[in-house]
Amino acid sequence: MTNWRLSLWPRSLAGQLIALLLIALVVAQCFTLWIFAGERRVALVEMARSTFLARGASLVRVLEEAPQSQYPEILKAVSSHFLWFQVNSKPALAASGTRPAERRLVEMFREELGDDRDIRIDVMAKPPSSIRHPRATERRAQRRDTEARERRDRRRRTGIIALAMSVPLKDGQWLNAATRFRLPRHTYLPMLVSIGLMAGAIVLIIAVTIRRLTRPLRELAAAADKLGRGEDVDPLPETGPAEVRGTIQAFNVMQDRLTRFVRDRTRMLGAISHDLRTPITSLRIRAEFIEDDENREKMIETLDEMQHMVEATLALARDQSSREAAAKTDLGEFVDAIADDYRSTGRPVTFERPAARIVTTIRPISLKRALRNLIDNAIRYGGSADLSLEERPDSLVLSVRDSGPGIPPERLKDVFDPFVRIEESRSEETGGIGLGLSIARSIVHAHGGTLTLGNRQEGGLLARISLPRCAAS
Repeated sequence: MTNWRLSLWPRSLAGQLIALLLIALVVAQCFTLWIFAGERRVALVEMARSTFLARGASLVRVLEEAPQSQYPEILKAVSSHFLWFQVNSKPALAASGTRPAERRLVEMFREELGDDRDIRIDVMAKPPSSIRHPRATERRAQRRDTEARERRDRRRRTGIIALAMSVPLKDGQWLNAATRFRLPRHTYLPMLVSIGLMAGAIVLIIAVTIRRLTRPLRELAAAADKLGRGEDVDPLPETGPAEVRGTIQAFNVMQDRLTRFVRDRTRMLGAISHDLRTPITSLRIRAEFIEDDENREKMIETLDEMQHMVEATLALARDQSSREAAAKTDLGEFVDAIADDYRSTGRPVTFERPAARIVTTIRPISLKRALRNLIDNAIRYGGSADLSLEERPDSLVLSVRDSGPGIPPERLKDVFDPFVRIEESRSEETGGIGLGLSIARSIVHAHGGTLTLGNRQEGGLLARISLPRCAAS
Protein backbone atom coordinates (compact mmCIF):
# COMPACT_ATOMS: atom_id res chain seq x y z
CA MET A 1 0.00 0.00 0.00
CA THR A 2 2.86 2.38 0.83
CA ASN A 3 4.56 1.74 -2.50
CA TRP A 4 1.25 2.30 -4.29
CA ARG A 5 0.79 5.67 -2.58
CA LEU A 6 4.35 6.70 -3.32
CA SER A 7 3.93 5.78 -6.97
CA LEU A 8 1.07 8.28 -7.27
CA TRP A 9 3.27 11.14 -6.08
CA PRO A 10 5.15 12.75 -8.97
CA ARG A 11 8.92 12.41 -8.95
CA SER A 12 9.88 15.47 -10.99
CA LEU A 13 10.28 18.93 -9.47
CA ALA A 14 7.63 20.39 -11.76
CA GLY A 15 5.17 17.61 -10.92
CA GLN A 16 5.63 18.02 -7.17
CA LEU A 17 5.22 21.80 -7.31
CA ILE A 18 2.09 21.48 -9.45
CA ALA A 19 0.63 18.84 -7.11
CA LEU A 20 1.30 20.93 -3.99
CA LEU A 21 -0.17 24.09 -5.52
CA LEU A 22 -3.25 22.24 -6.77
CA ILE A 23 -3.83 20.72 -3.33
CA ALA A 24 -3.49 24.15 -1.73
CA LEU A 25 -5.87 25.63 -4.32
CA VAL A 26 -8.57 23.00 -3.79
CA VAL A 27 -8.34 23.22 0.01
CA ALA A 28 -8.49 27.03 -0.07
CA GLN A 29 -11.46 27.05 -2.47
CA CYS A 30 -13.41 24.51 -0.40
CA PHE A 31 -12.73 26.46 2.80
CA THR A 32 -13.80 29.70 1.11
CA LEU A 33 -16.97 28.07 -0.19
CA TRP A 34 -17.79 26.76 3.26
CA ILE A 35 -17.38 30.25 4.76
CA PHE A 36 -19.25 32.24 2.13
CA ALA A 37 -22.02 29.70 1.57
CA GLY A 38 -23.35 30.43 5.08
CA GLU A 39 -22.99 34.18 4.58
CA ARG A 40 -24.83 33.94 1.28
CA ARG A 41 -27.68 32.02 2.89
CA VAL A 42 -28.03 34.57 5.69
CA ALA A 43 -27.98 37.45 3.21
CA LEU A 44 -30.72 35.88 1.08
CA VAL A 45 -32.91 35.16 4.10
CA GLU A 46 -32.55 38.69 5.40
CA MET A 47 -33.35 40.14 1.99
CA ALA A 48 -36.49 38.00 1.71
CA ARG A 49 -37.64 38.96 5.18
CA SER A 50 -36.97 42.65 4.58
CA THR A 51 -38.98 42.53 1.35
CA PHE A 52 -41.83 40.78 3.13
CA LEU A 53 -41.87 43.33 5.96
CA ALA A 54 -41.61 46.34 3.64
CA ARG A 55 -44.48 45.10 1.47
CA GLY A 56 -46.56 44.25 4.56
CA ALA A 57 -46.05 47.71 6.08
CA SER A 58 -46.97 49.43 2.81
CA LEU A 59 -50.08 47.25 2.48
CA VAL A 60 -51.19 48.17 6.02
CA ARG A 61 -51.01 51.85 5.13
CA VAL A 62 -52.92 51.34 1.88
CA LEU A 63 -55.68 49.24 3.51
CA GLU A 64 -56.19 51.74 6.30
CA GLU A 65 -56.72 54.48 3.74
CA ALA A 66 -58.91 52.46 1.35
CA PRO A 67 -62.58 51.41 1.80
CA GLN A 68 -63.23 47.78 2.74
CA SER A 69 -64.93 47.15 -0.59
CA GLN A 70 -61.57 47.50 -2.31
CA TYR A 71 -59.78 45.06 0.00
CA PRO A 72 -60.21 42.00 -2.27
CA GLU A 73 -58.81 43.79 -5.32
CA ILE A 74 -55.91 45.24 -3.36
CA LEU A 75 -55.05 41.90 -1.76
CA LYS A 76 -55.24 40.14 -5.12
CA ALA A 77 -52.93 42.72 -6.67
CA VAL A 78 -50.23 42.52 -4.03
CA SER A 79 -50.29 38.75 -3.53
CA SER A 80 -48.02 36.48 -5.50
CA HIS A 81 -47.33 32.79 -5.81
CA PHE A 82 -45.12 32.73 -2.72
CA LEU A 83 -46.55 35.74 -0.84
CA TRP A 84 -50.22 36.20 0.00
CA PHE A 85 -52.33 38.42 2.26
CA GLN A 86 -55.80 38.13 3.82
CA VAL A 87 -57.99 40.43 5.92
CA ASN A 88 -59.90 38.53 8.62
CA SER A 89 -61.72 39.33 11.78
CA LYS A 90 -59.33 37.17 13.80
CA PRO A 91 -55.53 36.88 13.75
CA ALA A 92 -54.02 33.75 12.20
CA LEU A 93 -51.35 33.67 14.90
CA ALA A 94 -52.35 33.34 18.53
CA ALA A 95 -49.05 34.89 19.65
CA SER A 96 -45.80 36.08 18.26
CA GLY A 97 -42.73 33.89 18.28
CA THR A 98 -40.29 34.32 21.12
CA ARG A 99 -37.07 33.61 19.28
CA PRO A 100 -34.59 36.48 18.88
CA ALA A 101 -35.05 36.58 15.13
CA GLU A 102 -38.83 36.89 15.47
CA ARG A 103 -38.57 39.62 18.11
CA ARG A 104 -36.19 41.52 15.86
CA LEU A 105 -38.64 41.26 12.95
CA VAL A 106 -41.46 42.60 15.13
CA GLU A 107 -39.35 45.59 16.12
CA MET A 108 -38.45 46.23 12.47
CA PHE A 109 -42.13 46.12 11.46
CA ARG A 110 -43.10 48.53 14.25
CA GLU A 111 -40.41 50.92 13.11
CA GLU A 112 -41.86 50.76 9.59
CA LEU A 113 -45.38 51.59 10.83
CA GLY A 114 -44.27 54.09 13.42
CA ASP A 115 -46.57 52.88 16.22
CA ASP A 116 -46.77 50.20 18.91
CA ARG A 117 -49.20 47.64 17.52
CA ASP A 118 -49.73 44.04 18.58
CA ILE A 119 -47.74 42.60 15.72
CA ARG A 120 -47.33 38.84 15.67
CA ILE A 121 -44.66 37.17 13.57
CA ASP A 122 -43.66 33.51 13.53
CA VAL A 123 -41.02 31.72 11.48
CA MET A 124 -42.14 28.16 10.77
CA ALA A 125 -41.54 25.32 8.37
CA LYS A 126 -45.05 25.53 6.87
CA PRO A 127 -47.52 28.46 6.64
CA PRO A 128 -50.67 28.13 8.80
CA SER A 129 -53.66 26.57 7.03
CA SER A 130 -55.93 29.41 8.16
CA ILE A 131 -54.21 31.76 5.70
CA ARG A 132 -55.43 30.75 2.27
CA HIS A 133 -54.11 32.17 -0.95
CA PRO A 134 -56.67 34.41 -2.73
CA ARG A 135 -56.15 32.44 -5.90
CA ALA A 136 -56.33 29.03 -4.24
CA THR A 137 -59.12 27.79 -6.49
CA GLU A 138 -57.46 28.93 -9.65
CA ARG A 139 -54.09 27.62 -8.68
CA ARG A 140 -54.84 24.29 -7.12
CA ALA A 141 -53.07 22.52 -9.98
CA GLN A 142 -50.12 24.87 -9.69
CA ARG A 143 -49.99 24.16 -5.96
CA ARG A 144 -49.82 20.45 -6.61
CA ASP A 145 -46.98 21.07 -9.00
CA THR A 146 -45.37 23.30 -6.44
CA GLU A 147 -45.67 20.64 -3.74
CA ALA A 148 -44.12 18.10 -6.09
CA ARG A 149 -41.27 20.48 -6.77
CA GLU A 150 -40.91 21.07 -3.05
CA ARG A 151 -40.64 17.36 -2.42
CA ARG A 152 -37.95 17.14 -5.06
CA ASP A 153 -36.27 20.14 -3.52
CA ARG A 154 -36.31 18.50 -0.11
CA ARG A 155 -34.69 15.43 -1.59
CA ARG A 156 -32.05 17.76 -2.98
CA ARG A 157 -31.64 19.40 0.42
CA THR A 158 -32.98 22.75 -0.79
CA GLY A 159 -33.99 24.95 2.16
CA ILE A 160 -37.61 26.21 2.35
CA ILE A 161 -38.47 29.02 4.76
CA ALA A 162 -42.02 30.04 5.76
CA LEU A 163 -42.96 33.20 7.63
CA ALA A 164 -46.45 34.17 8.94
CA MET A 165 -47.61 37.52 10.26
CA SER A 166 -50.74 39.02 11.81
CA VAL A 167 -51.11 42.82 12.05
CA PRO A 168 -54.15 44.65 13.53
CA LEU A 169 -55.77 47.32 11.37
CA LYS A 170 -57.43 50.51 12.64
CA ASP A 171 -60.91 49.20 11.80
CA GLY A 172 -60.47 46.24 14.16
CA GLN A 173 -59.71 43.63 11.51
CA TRP A 174 -56.46 41.73 11.09
CA LEU A 175 -54.14 41.58 8.14
CA ASN A 176 -52.82 38.01 7.99
CA ALA A 177 -49.89 37.38 5.71
CA ALA A 178 -47.76 34.42 4.88
CA THR A 179 -44.78 33.85 2.66
CA ARG A 180 -42.82 30.86 1.64
CA PHE A 181 -39.57 31.02 -0.27
CA ARG A 182 -36.87 28.57 -1.06
CA LEU A 183 -33.20 29.27 -1.08
CA PRO A 184 -31.43 28.51 -4.35
CA ARG A 185 -29.66 25.19 -4.49
CA HIS A 186 -25.95 25.20 -3.97
CA THR A 187 -24.30 24.72 -7.32
CA TYR A 188 -20.69 23.67 -7.50
CA LEU A 189 -20.29 24.34 -11.21
CA PRO A 190 -18.95 27.90 -10.81
CA MET A 191 -16.49 26.71 -8.19
CA LEU A 192 -15.36 23.82 -10.39
CA VAL A 193 -14.96 26.14 -13.36
CA SER A 194 -12.97 28.58 -11.24
CA ILE A 195 -10.75 25.82 -9.86
CA GLY A 196 -10.27 24.41 -13.35
CA LEU A 197 -9.21 27.76 -14.78
CA MET A 198 -6.85 28.46 -11.90
CA ALA A 199 -5.43 24.92 -12.07
CA GLY A 200 -4.81 25.27 -15.79
CA ALA A 201 -3.04 28.57 -15.24
CA ILE A 202 -0.93 27.05 -12.44
CA VAL A 203 0.06 24.04 -14.53
CA LEU A 204 0.98 26.22 -17.50
CA ILE A 205 2.99 28.74 -15.47
CA ILE A 206 4.80 26.10 -13.40
CA ALA A 207 5.56 23.94 -16.43
CA VAL A 208 7.05 26.84 -18.39
CA THR A 209 8.96 28.19 -15.38
CA ILE A 210 10.37 24.84 -14.25
CA ARG A 211 11.32 23.91 -17.79
CA ARG A 212 13.25 27.18 -18.09
CA LEU A 213 14.89 26.74 -14.68
CA THR A 214 15.79 23.05 -15.04
CA ARG A 215 17.15 23.17 -18.60
CA PRO A 216 20.63 24.18 -17.34
CA LEU A 217 20.45 21.36 -14.77
CA ARG A 218 19.61 18.80 -17.45
CA GLU A 219 22.52 20.02 -19.54
CA LEU A 220 24.74 19.82 -16.46
CA ALA A 221 23.68 16.21 -15.79
CA ALA A 222 24.37 15.23 -19.42
CA ALA A 223 27.78 16.94 -19.34
CA ALA A 224 28.70 15.21 -16.06
CA ASP A 225 27.75 11.84 -17.57
CA LYS A 226 29.94 12.48 -20.62
CA LEU A 227 32.82 13.64 -18.43
CA GLY A 228 32.53 10.44 -16.37
CA ARG A 229 32.90 8.41 -19.57
CA GLY A 230 36.09 10.25 -20.49
CA GLU A 231 34.65 12.38 -23.28
CA ASP A 232 35.63 15.94 -24.01
CA VAL A 233 32.91 18.34 -22.89
CA ASP A 234 32.72 21.96 -23.95
CA PRO A 235 32.26 24.48 -21.12
CA LEU A 236 28.59 24.88 -20.32
CA PRO A 237 26.93 28.29 -20.69
CA GLU A 238 26.26 29.81 -17.29
CA THR A 239 22.52 30.47 -17.44
CA GLY A 240 19.57 30.24 -15.07
CA PRO A 241 19.16 31.46 -11.47
CA ALA A 242 22.16 32.50 -9.42
CA GLU A 243 22.37 29.14 -7.61
CA VAL A 244 22.32 27.21 -10.89
CA ARG A 245 24.88 29.55 -12.47
CA GLY A 246 27.18 29.00 -9.50
CA THR A 247 26.86 25.22 -9.84
CA ILE A 248 27.60 25.32 -13.57
CA GLN A 249 30.59 27.60 -12.99
CA ALA A 250 31.98 25.17 -10.39
CA PHE A 251 31.47 22.27 -12.80
CA ASN A 252 33.31 24.08 -15.61
CA VAL A 253 36.25 24.81 -13.30
CA MET A 254 36.31 21.21 -12.05
CA GLN A 255 36.17 19.82 -15.58
CA ASP A 256 39.03 22.03 -16.71
CA ARG A 257 41.20 21.01 -13.75
CA LEU A 258 40.47 17.30 -14.14
CA THR A 259 41.13 17.36 -17.87
CA ARG A 260 44.44 19.17 -17.44
CA PHE A 261 45.47 16.84 -14.60
CA VAL A 262 44.74 13.65 -16.58
CA ARG A 263 46.40 14.97 -19.72
CA ASP A 264 49.49 16.11 -17.85
CA ARG A 265 49.87 12.74 -16.13
CA THR A 266 49.26 10.84 -19.36
CA ARG A 267 51.73 13.01 -21.24
CA MET A 268 54.31 12.52 -18.51
CA LEU A 269 53.79 8.74 -18.56
CA GLY A 270 54.18 8.64 -22.32
CA ALA A 271 57.29 10.83 -22.19
CA ILE A 272 58.97 8.67 -19.56
CA SER A 273 58.15 5.47 -21.45
CA HIS A 274 59.42 6.99 -24.68
CA ASP A 275 62.65 8.20 -23.10
CA LEU A 276 63.33 4.77 -21.62
CA ARG A 277 63.49 3.18 -25.07
CA THR A 278 66.85 4.80 -25.88
CA PRO A 279 68.80 3.55 -22.81
CA ILE A 280 67.21 0.11 -23.13
CA THR A 281 68.34 -0.09 -26.75
CA SER A 282 71.80 1.07 -25.73
CA LEU A 283 72.02 -1.54 -22.98
CA ARG A 284 70.91 -4.25 -25.39
CA ILE A 285 73.71 -3.34 -27.81
CA ARG A 286 76.24 -3.43 -24.97
CA ALA A 287 74.90 -6.79 -23.78
CA GLU A 288 75.70 -8.30 -27.15
CA PHE A 289 79.42 -7.87 -26.40
CA ILE A 290 79.34 -9.87 -23.18
CA GLU A 291 81.43 -13.02 -23.68
CA ASP A 292 79.63 -15.11 -21.05
CA ASP A 293 76.80 -16.70 -23.02
CA GLU A 294 74.64 -17.42 -19.99
CA ASN A 295 74.83 -13.87 -18.57
CA ARG A 296 74.38 -12.38 -22.04
CA GLU A 297 71.17 -14.33 -22.67
CA LYS A 298 69.75 -13.43 -19.24
CA MET A 299 70.51 -9.74 -19.69
CA ILE A 300 69.02 -9.70 -23.19
CA GLU A 301 65.91 -11.49 -21.87
CA THR A 302 65.55 -8.92 -19.08
CA LEU A 303 65.99 -6.05 -21.52
CA ASP A 304 63.40 -7.54 -23.86
CA GLU A 305 60.93 -7.72 -20.98
CA MET A 306 61.64 -4.09 -20.15
CA GLN A 307 61.13 -3.21 -23.81
CA HIS A 308 57.72 -4.93 -23.79
CA MET A 309 56.75 -3.08 -20.64
CA VAL A 310 57.72 0.26 -22.18
CA GLU A 311 55.81 -0.50 -25.37
CA ALA A 312 52.72 -1.54 -23.39
CA THR A 313 52.94 1.61 -21.28
CA LEU A 314 53.17 3.73 -24.40
CA ALA A 315 50.13 1.93 -25.83
CA LEU A 316 48.21 2.61 -22.61
CA ALA A 317 49.21 6.29 -22.70
CA ARG A 318 48.16 6.58 -26.33
CA ASP A 319 44.83 4.94 -25.52
CA GLN A 320 44.23 7.36 -22.65
CA SER A 321 45.06 10.40 -24.75
CA SER A 322 43.06 9.35 -27.83
CA ARG A 323 39.41 10.28 -28.26
CA GLU A 324 37.61 7.87 -30.56
CA ALA A 325 34.22 9.05 -31.84
CA ALA A 326 31.24 7.11 -30.51
CA ALA A 327 28.86 5.42 -32.93
CA LYS A 328 25.60 3.47 -32.74
CA THR A 329 26.40 -0.21 -33.12
CA ASP A 330 24.51 -3.50 -33.19
CA LEU A 331 26.23 -5.10 -30.22
CA GLY A 332 25.26 -8.65 -31.19
CA GLU A 333 26.72 -8.27 -34.67
CA PHE A 334 29.78 -6.52 -33.21
CA VAL A 335 30.60 -9.39 -30.80
CA ASP A 336 29.81 -12.04 -33.42
CA ALA A 337 32.32 -10.48 -35.85
CA ILE A 338 35.04 -10.59 -33.17
CA ALA A 339 34.25 -14.24 -32.38
CA ASP A 340 34.28 -15.09 -36.07
CA ASP A 341 37.77 -13.60 -36.43
CA TYR A 342 39.03 -15.96 -33.73
CA ARG A 343 37.25 -18.97 -35.21
CA SER A 344 38.73 -18.27 -38.62
CA THR A 345 42.20 -18.72 -37.11
CA GLY A 346 41.25 -21.99 -35.46
CA ARG A 347 40.84 -20.71 -31.89
CA PRO A 348 37.82 -22.03 -29.92
CA VAL A 349 35.54 -19.04 -29.35
CA THR A 350 31.76 -19.50 -29.21
CA PHE A 351 29.00 -16.91 -29.26
CA GLU A 352 25.25 -17.24 -29.71
CA ARG A 353 23.69 -14.06 -31.05
CA PRO A 354 20.55 -12.85 -29.27
CA ALA A 355 17.26 -13.10 -31.16
CA ALA A 356 16.58 -9.35 -31.01
CA ARG A 357 18.91 -6.62 -32.19
CA ILE A 358 20.64 -4.72 -29.40
CA VAL A 359 21.72 -1.31 -30.65
CA THR A 360 23.71 0.96 -28.37
CA THR A 361 26.31 3.71 -28.65
CA ILE A 362 29.93 2.64 -28.13
CA ARG A 363 33.50 3.35 -29.31
CA PRO A 364 33.95 0.27 -31.47
CA ILE A 365 37.76 0.18 -31.73
CA SER A 366 38.31 0.74 -28.00
CA LEU A 367 35.69 -1.76 -26.90
CA LYS A 368 37.01 -4.31 -29.40
CA ARG A 369 40.44 -3.97 -27.84
CA ALA A 370 39.06 -4.51 -24.32
CA LEU A 371 37.05 -7.53 -25.43
CA ARG A 372 40.00 -9.06 -27.27
CA ASN A 373 42.15 -8.73 -24.14
CA LEU A 374 39.57 -10.72 -22.17
CA ILE A 375 39.20 -13.34 -24.93
CA ASP A 376 42.99 -13.74 -25.24
CA ASN A 377 43.27 -14.32 -21.49
CA ALA A 378 40.43 -16.86 -21.59
CA ILE A 379 42.08 -18.79 -24.45
CA ARG A 380 45.56 -18.55 -22.91
CA TYR A 381 44.55 -19.77 -19.44
CA GLY A 382 41.40 -21.78 -20.11
CA GLY A 383 41.89 -23.11 -23.62
CA SER A 384 38.62 -21.61 -24.96
CA ALA A 385 36.27 -18.66 -24.60
CA ASP A 386 32.48 -18.71 -24.40
CA LEU A 387 30.82 -15.33 -25.09
CA SER A 388 27.26 -14.28 -24.26
CA LEU A 389 25.23 -11.08 -24.48
CA GLU A 390 22.32 -10.32 -22.16
CA GLU A 391 19.92 -7.39 -22.28
CA ARG A 392 18.68 -6.15 -18.90
CA PRO A 393 16.28 -3.28 -18.06
CA ASP A 394 19.04 -0.80 -17.23
CA SER A 395 22.19 -2.38 -18.67
CA LEU A 396 23.75 -4.61 -21.32
CA VAL A 397 25.91 -7.44 -19.97
CA LEU A 398 28.66 -9.04 -22.09
CA SER A 399 30.24 -12.12 -20.47
CA VAL A 400 33.44 -14.04 -21.29
CA ARG A 401 33.79 -17.50 -19.69
CA ASP A 402 36.70 -19.91 -19.67
CA SER A 403 37.44 -23.29 -18.12
CA GLY A 404 40.82 -22.46 -16.60
CA PRO A 405 42.00 -22.65 -12.98
CA GLY A 406 40.47 -19.29 -12.06
CA ILE A 407 41.92 -16.69 -9.68
CA PRO A 408 42.18 -16.89 -5.87
CA PRO A 409 39.25 -14.87 -4.45
CA GLU A 410 41.55 -12.62 -2.41
CA ARG A 411 43.43 -11.62 -5.58
CA LEU A 412 40.47 -10.83 -7.87
CA LYS A 413 40.85 -7.08 -7.38
CA ASP A 414 44.65 -7.06 -7.61
CA VAL A 415 44.74 -8.24 -11.22
CA PHE A 416 43.39 -4.88 -12.41
CA ASP A 417 46.48 -3.07 -11.11
CA PRO A 418 49.11 -2.32 -13.79
CA PHE A 419 51.94 -4.86 -14.18
CA VAL A 420 50.31 -7.35 -11.80
CA ARG A 421 50.49 -11.01 -12.84
CA ILE A 422 49.23 -13.95 -10.86
CA GLU A 423 51.24 -16.58 -12.58
CA GLU A 424 51.01 -19.14 -9.82
CA SER A 425 47.27 -19.56 -10.34
CA ARG A 426 46.93 -19.07 -14.07
CA SER A 427 49.92 -20.31 -16.06
CA GLU A 428 53.66 -20.36 -15.97
CA GLU A 429 53.84 -18.81 -19.43
CA THR A 430 51.67 -15.74 -19.34
CA GLY A 431 52.89 -14.09 -22.50
CA GLY A 432 52.00 -10.69 -21.09
CA ILE A 433 53.23 -8.07 -18.66
CA GLY A 434 50.03 -7.39 -16.65
CA LEU A 435 48.49 -4.42 -18.46
CA GLY A 436 45.74 -6.19 -20.42
CA LEU A 437 43.10 -6.13 -17.70
CA SER A 438 44.06 -2.57 -16.69
CA ILE A 439 43.55 -1.39 -20.26
CA ALA A 440 40.29 -3.33 -20.60
CA ARG A 441 38.86 -1.89 -17.39
CA SER A 442 39.94 1.65 -18.37
CA ILE A 443 38.12 1.29 -21.70
CA VAL A 444 34.96 -0.08 -20.05
CA HIS A 445 34.98 2.71 -17.47
CA ALA A 446 35.29 5.24 -20.30
CA HIS A 447 32.03 3.80 -21.65
CA GLY A 448 30.35 4.41 -18.28
CA GLY A 449 30.32 0.68 -17.50
CA THR A 450 32.00 -1.77 -15.13
CA LEU A 451 34.28 -4.79 -15.57
CA THR A 452 34.15 -7.49 -12.90
CA LEU A 453 35.82 -10.88 -12.50
CA GLY A 454 34.50 -13.90 -10.64
CA ASN A 455 35.22 -17.61 -10.31
CA ARG A 456 32.60 -19.97 -11.67
CA GLN A 457 31.23 -22.76 -9.47
CA GLU A 458 31.84 -25.31 -12.21
CA GLY A 459 35.39 -24.05 -12.67
CA GLY A 460 36.96 -21.29 -14.68
CA LEU A 461 36.75 -17.52 -14.67
CA LEU A 462 33.85 -15.26 -15.60
CA ALA A 463 34.61 -11.74 -16.87
CA ARG A 464 31.50 -9.59 -17.08
CA ILE A 465 31.29 -6.22 -18.89
CA SER A 466 28.22 -4.23 -17.85
CA LEU A 467 27.40 -1.27 -20.09
CA PRO A 468 24.61 1.27 -19.60
CA ARG A 469 21.74 1.23 -22.08
CA CYS A 470 23.40 4.10 -23.93
CA ALA A 471 27.05 3.58 -23.24
CA ALA A 472 28.32 6.68 -24.99
CA SER A 473 26.74 9.59 -26.76
